[in-house]
Amino acid sequence: MADFGADVGGDTEAFRAEARAWLEANFPAELKGDPAQQTAAAMGQPETPAGQAWRKAMGDKGWGTPTWPAEYGGGGLSRPEARVLAEEMARLGARNPIGGMGVMMFGPTLVEYGTPTLKAQHLPGIIKGEVRWCQGYSEPGSGSDLASLQTKAEDKGDHWLVNGSKIWTSGANLADRCFCLVRTDQAKKHEGISFLLIDMRDPGVEVRPIKLINGTSPFCETFFTDVKVPKDQLFGPLNGGWTVAKRLLQFERDNISAGLGGGNIGQATPLPTVIEAARDYVGLDETGRVADPDLRRRMTDHLMEARSFQLTVRRAADEARSNQGPSNASSIMKYAGAKIAQERNELLCEAMGTQSLGWDGEAYSPAEITAFRTLLRSKANSIEGGTSEINLNVVSKRVLGLPDPK
Repeated sequence: MADFGADVGGDTEAFRAEARAWLEANFPAELKGDPAQQTAAAMGQPETPAGQAWRKAMGDKGWGTPTWPAEYGGGGLSRPEARVLAEEMARLGARNPIGGMGVMMFGPTLVEYGTPTLKAQHLPGIIKGEVRWCQGYSEPGSGSDLASLQTKAEDKGDHWLVNGSKIWTSGANLADRCFCLVRTDQAKKHEGISFLLIDMRDPGVEVRPIKLINGTSPFCETFFTDVKVPKDQLFGPLNGGWTVAKRLLQFERDNISAGLGGGNIGQATPLPTVIEAARDYVGLDETGRVADPDLRRRMTDHLMEARSFQLTVRRAADEARSNQGPSNASSIMKYAGAKIAQERNELLCEAMGTQSLGWDGEAYSPAEITAFRTLLRSKANSIEGGTSEINLNVVSKRVLGLPDPK
């Protein structure tokens, strides 16, 4: 099991003084109040010199991945020290510039399942925010039934020859490498899948962005045509990729749910909160409450649910650390997080009224246009990272122990 920091460390107050001094010396003042630029690299956006300097400082220090092993460049901090670091960053208005799928999904799985050679090869680039990863899982016809995937890797002696395609490959057009599920045994389903690490610059890799209803293209089609992958880029046992893949999905769902519950973070155009939008667009009554009683009631229900969710995510994260990683309960968090995120965006647009329906033009503010596009984008929250239906099945079988329906 991965060991992401110990439960106890040294003198946390002494560490607080160290962290505060380092952050004050290294966090660029011009980035305060600009979360989008602070996290630009993790979001695949261009960096300013200040944003690049902040990412390099955090990457060199290892504090972008604070509890990861120091021997590979991670922070090597205890969990209490990591919490202190997060508190001191929040005090300065600083966000972690190191992120993406390498940090959220592949890196933790690599720490747990990787050989020393693969760790030494791939962890430093993730820790420094210099190498972007994408996920080669879903295929046309192999979405919810992922184990039916047909992308094939043939053993050619000194390399694997990969042919097939993936879809909904988030950020593939920006990625340097791909952690990819391939079929290495045609006779078996789950036991015929292996996990390969593919260089996205290799000949035979083609990426086609998919334009979504909100006008962005975060997802892609990815095609592999006679792509040669070195034999040493097999991650986990031959034909044992399904076990590794399931563990990675737990990390994915755990991180997605935490992000969904935290609001619309890291966007180029900040959005108002639901309360701010209701105040500014609907107005307040004589007692200072939102004037529309029905909207007010639904907002209250949503805010209570969102706050409860945030506290539950925090508790689940602590439990996951004590148990050495996320459990199947991450499916509960992913399901609830998707539902709350969609409700938040729907209430925000409802509060804005017709001003939330603009696509572009001077009649609408940047925040109004962003609110509508975010609402459209949030429809995928209940699909990506495992559909809500699949997550409910996981909860039913693996958490509640319910039998299969007859």
